[in-house]
This record gives sequence, structure tokens and C-alpha cells, in this order.
Amino acid sequence: MIQAFYTGLSGMQSSSSGIDIVSDNLANANTNGFRASSYEFASLFEDALVTADSSTNSSVGAGSRLQSTPMTEASGSYSLTNRSTDLAISGDGWFGVQGIGEPEYTRDGAFGFDSNSDLVTADGYHVLGTMGSNIEGDVLTTTLDSVSLNDIGTQETLNFPQSLTYPTEATTVATFNGNLGTEDEVQTMSAGVIDSQSVENELQLTYTKAQLQPETGSIWDVVAVTKSLDDQTIYDTQTGSVTFDETGALVFNTLPTIDNNGSPVTIDLGTNYDGIVSLSNGEVYSSSSSNGTKGGDLAGYDVNQDGEVIATFTNGMQSSVGKVAVYHFQNNQGLDRISGTRFSESSNSGKAIFYQDADGQNITGSNITNHQLETSNVDMTNGLTELIVLQRSYDANSKSITTADEMIQKAIEM
Repeated sequence: MIQAFYTGLSGMQSSSSGIDIVSDNLANANTNGFRASSYEFASLFEDALVTADSSTNSSVGAGSRLQSTPMTEASGSYSLTNRSTDLAISGDGWFGVQGIGEPEYTRDGAFGFDSNSDLVTADGYHVLGTMGSNIEGDVLTTTLDSVSLNDIGTQETLNFPQSLTYPTEATTVATFNGNLGTEDEVQTMSAGVIDSQSVENELQLTYTKAQLQPETGSIWDVVAVTKSLDDQTIYDTQTGSVTFDETGALVFNTLPTIDNNGSPVTIDLGTNYDGIVSLSNGEVYSSSSSNGTKGGDLAGYDVNQDGEVIATFTNGMQSSVGKVAVYHFQNNQGLDRISGTRFSESSNSGKAIFYQDADGQNITGSNITNHQLETSNVDMTNGLTELIVLQRSYDANSKSITTADEMIQKAIEM
């Protein structure tokens, strides 16, 4: 009878612990990235019974205890947001944040840029990843489509300058295409060219049929002029000629390089039928293109679906400047829970790893979607059902204590 007290008490404690776990899960049903906990009970030591029948192994249990609270690994649902810095991992993986001394891991991708333009969590922890190494001071040195993840031990906090300049890239080549026709009419073509001061100017070509023409084919004199867009300033003038064969294909060009306010520009008219032609049976037209980019100032940072941190500039250009890391573990269940959304590695989970592609390059290994957040993986229906079961268990164990008390009272009265 006395053992019934302790057995019932242990059952009440186990049920109470289960209720605490389920209640915490339900309380965090709307917490982004929350990982629910389940519960596992184990029986206490049993007392062996000495019986006359030695072939029967009999014993009486001494109650139960809470053995472990394993993490529920199922993914939560995904909700749309209006911020590109909100990220969600589809599949296995964890975001890394810089904790106190050691990295911590989370599925909560509610990230944003703080006042220093550092990528941080909602509660101020710095997000870990790889910087692009294409920023020197306040200047972008190289335009990158993507950034490769460095080794796992060299991941760093993603810190970005508040002021960043996209440098001017002066035009070096202007390419022209078109058909001059065969009639003795003046034809003009133009292209925009950017000088070293980030100013867009105009390169204009004027074609006039030469007075002396060969027996076959044709020759056109060309005057190239670089000038400001308002026609107020002429920077350079160069002359040359282009020669076409009897089929209209370009075979010779003497037009030299032209100066664009201190920046030399090569004029590419092509060769044969690749560029400028002189055809009688085609429409007269012209088109042009040129390299070079105006300078620009930072408009803002965004994070795309590959985890790339993208810098956007006022000149319309973009470049990756960093990448958010996605960590993996051999045993997610072995992670130590710091809170409902953050975990740390342990000897049971193993060291954090990166997945690699066929070329041995580190990759995220899971799809990342922006403008989305992973919500809690708590199953509300199952949780409410578990509360009912645990409550009934608590009541039943309480009843066993009451029954044992009544039996002892009767024994005393006897």
C-alpha cells in the first residue's frame, strides 16, 4: 500500500511534465521556426517477487519517470511576407547565428538589416555566412553573380557598409550594326558612350559616299565625333573610310580610336556581313551597343532565394556581396536546445557540416526561399488530444493515491 503512494506520485509527476511540454508547444504555435518537443516516459526499477513457481519471473513496478524530450523534426508550414530578408529553408538544414562564443542554429529566418547594415535576427544575433571579398572600403571592386561558401570553420558575420559606390566603368568599345544601302545619301549612326567622369556622351558616325569609287563594290567616308548630349561640347573628331565588296560585305575599315573626354573608345564596325554592310536589296537601318557603366550609389541590400545578399545601386546594377550559410548535422535530434528556436551542437549531434557538389564546392544543400518564413511545427490537433490523455492519466494516478490512503486508514482502524 505504501508503494502505491510513490507509484501514483511518480505517475502524477510524469503526467505533469508531459502537460508542461505540450503546453509549451501550444504556447509557441505561432512562433516562427519553433521546433516542438515530444516526451518519452520510462518505468522505474521493479521489485522482484519471490514465488513458489521459479519458472515465472514476477515483479511489481515502482512507477514512471520522464526519460527524454526529443525534438520534432517535421517542417512547419510557410507563410508569405513582404520582406526579401525573410528566409525559409525547404528541407534539411539550419541557419547559423553568432551566439556568445559559439555558433547557434535556427530555422527562424526572420532576418533584417540593423542600423549598421549587418544582417541580424529579430533579437539582434548576427547571421553567419561568407562575404564576397568584393568590397574595399566604400567601393565595390567586382561584380559577382554569386558567392561560394568558404569552409565551415571560416564562416563570419555578414557585415555590409551603409555607403557603397558602384565605380564608373568608362566605355572602351562601341559596336555598330546596320545597312547603309547603295544610294548616294548621307547616313548617320550614334551610340551612347560613358566617360571616366560617369557622364554619358554621344558617339556619332556620319557616312558619305566617296567621290572616287572602285569598279566593284563601294567606299564610304566616315566622320566620327564624340560630343556631349546637348551638342555644346565636342571632345574629338576622327575620319576614316569603309570599303565594301560587290556583295556589300565590309572588307576594310580605316576608322581609328576616338577620344571620349579622356577615355579612348574603339569603334567596332565588324567584318564581312557581321556589322556594317552596304546592300541594295535590304532596308536601311542602324543599331549600336557599347560597354561601360555609369557609377552609382547604394540603393539597398536584399537577399535572394539562393541566400545571396544582393547590393542594388542607383544606376540599376546589382552584385552579390555575400551568402547566407546553411548548416547540416548527422543527427539533428542530438542538438542541445537553447530555446524553442535556437540550438547548439553537441557530441550527439556531431559537428556541423556543409554539403558539397560534384566539384567539391560547398553548397547550401537545401532550397532557400525569400519572402517566406517557416512557422512553428506544432500540431495543434495532436497537442490538444495529448492534453486530454495526460490529464486523464494525472487524474488516474491521483485516484490511486486516494485509494491507497483509504486502504491504510482501514488497516489502522482494524
